[in-house]
Amino acid sequence: MLYWLMKRVLLGPILHVFFRPRIEGLENIPAEGGALLASNHLAVSDSFFLPLKVRRRVTFPAKLEYFTAPGVKGRLKKWFFTGVGQIPIDRSSGSAAQAALDTGVRLLREGNLMGIYPEGTRSPDGRLYKGKTGVARIALEAGVPVVPVAMFGTDKANPIGSKMWRPYPIRIKVGKPLDFSRYEGLAGDRFVERSITDEIMYALMELSGQEYVDMYAAKAKELQAEPAVVVPAQQQRAAREFDRVPETEAG
Repeated sequence: MLYWLMKRVLLGPILHVFFRPRIEGLENIPAEGGALLASNHLAVSDSFFLPLKVRRRVTFPAKLEYFTAPGVKGRLKKWFFTGVGQIPIDRSSGSAAQAALDTGVRLLREGNLMGIYPEGTRSPDGRLYKGKTGVARIALEAGVPVVPVAMFGTDKANPIGSKMWRPYPIRIKVGKPLDFSRYEGLAGDRFVERSITDEIMYALMELSGQEYVDMYAAKAKELQAEPAVVVPAQQQRAAREFDRVPETEAG
């Protein structure tokens, strides 16, 4: 009840007025039965706009911290994220990660639509990063199709680090479902799961037009956060002199 109240009365009309979201390829989402919606991930708001334009309920896993903050603010945050169709996922350990996978499989086997971001975290620069194989594991164990989804404009409406959203037109493009039933019974095979994940990421690259980076987004964020190394001027001059020396053949 809270989900539909948020979508149709409280949040949905506001998002439609300020962001004019539109969707292409809606017919590619199954009208019934379980399916995994695999999307690129540009902003937190991705999880709000996609469910807004899909007729069926879409459930997204969200980090546990959104549901466990203390005080009145924490309770309001929990209420809000529950209302927009998100469920808490604990990613703090290996057992917690397995529990997250099990939750996704259960939801899909019950015939629900589940949204997932194969990159695992938001893109730090708008490019598409290497997918994590959890998306393949869930699809294989649940026996459901994977529907690629490309989001456009959410990083402009909700830039990383921003506290306020900015009016910007949002576009969503849904691709044709990917059927991996040929791999039935091979969940847990890391080569099969990597192959499936790469196929999903290729479909997302084609759909979104993003540049693909063969690196996990989390690693890219770590590299961006590393402090720059300051090289003394004397060493810089020495390096330039070294670069001028022509290479010679050994021996």
